[in-house]
Amino acid sequence: MMQFYKKRDFGTLVSDTFTFFKENGKNYFKNYILLNGLLLIVMVAIFVFGYGEIFGQIFQGNTGGQSYYFETYFQENQAMLILVSVVTFIIFMIAMIINYSYPVLYMKRLSETGNKNIKADDILTDIKSNVGRFLIFFLGMIFIVMPLAMLVFGVTYVLIFILIGLFLMILVMPALINVINFLLFDYFHTKKGFFESLSYALRSQFSYSNANEGSPFWKYWGSTAVIYLIIQVVSTVFTMIPMIILFTGIYSVENSGTKENPFDGTMGILFFVFYGIAILASLILMNIVYINAGLMYYDSRTDLHQKENISEIESIGNAL
Repeated sequence: MMQFYKKRDFGTLVSDTFTFFKENGKNYFKNYILLNGLLLIVMVAIFVFGYGEIFGQIFQGNTGGQSYYFETYFQENQAMLILVSVVTFIIFMIAMIINYSYPVLYMKRLSETGNKNIKADDILTDIKSNVGRFLIFFLGMIFIVMPLAMLVFGVTYVLIFILIGLFLMILVMPALINVINFLLFDYFHTKKGFFESLSYALRSQFSYSNANEGSPFWKYWGSTAVIYLIIQVVSTVFTMIPMIILFTGIYSVENSGTKENPFDGTMGILFFVFYGIAILASLILMNIVYINAGLMYYDSRTDLHQKENISEIESIGNAL
């Protein structure tokens, strides 16, 4: 079984991420689909069938030269659009609670119990017992972390015009993702408050608790950058298909000289079906980021490394 609480270099952080799925992927994704699969499918279905009509109306208004068309459509269907938006938001929130907390609570249970046959009911029980903490985490993210993150990105974006901003954007984005993920893992792995975990998430990017061990910043930054690059390459395969379908439909409409809606008929159905699949694929692939973040968090918890090493030695002794 993989040892969780131990020092890892850059290469090991990346390779152990995929080793985790090699050892636990079947059980991990089985529970993930059982807990979150239906919600994600419903959310995508609402997008496809609910907002598909909106996109169609926008295109129809544009091809007909009617700038007011969409405004009229919204006024006539205001109640339906608001209802769809509210239902989508509620489902989205429930799905995100499970989506964000699942990998954290799964790794926590696996690292603490060593039981590789985790049940969906076990994770659901953990999620229910942490709903209050997740709501606090969510509020802290919205009103504290996100405004600060937007400020940092805003300043970085402005600096792009003097070239240095592009370098800062590449530097800041993986680091900010790591801070948020470390906050998530520390908040649910300990009994700390939100601000205490946020403080740890920031400090752990630049130093270990033992000052003599050097800074882990670059290996954390590099690990996240590499994992995101891999995910973006794979996601592009899924997102390119609906884009090709969309541009093919628009090209056909322009060549025909008609004012048809490119979202009507088979072309529109294919676009939204493949776009829905692309969204699902992206959400599932994000689990790789969370597992990688978990391994970085366990790397940072040097206070627990010795404890796990002793437990491993004792287990070997008992086996002999």
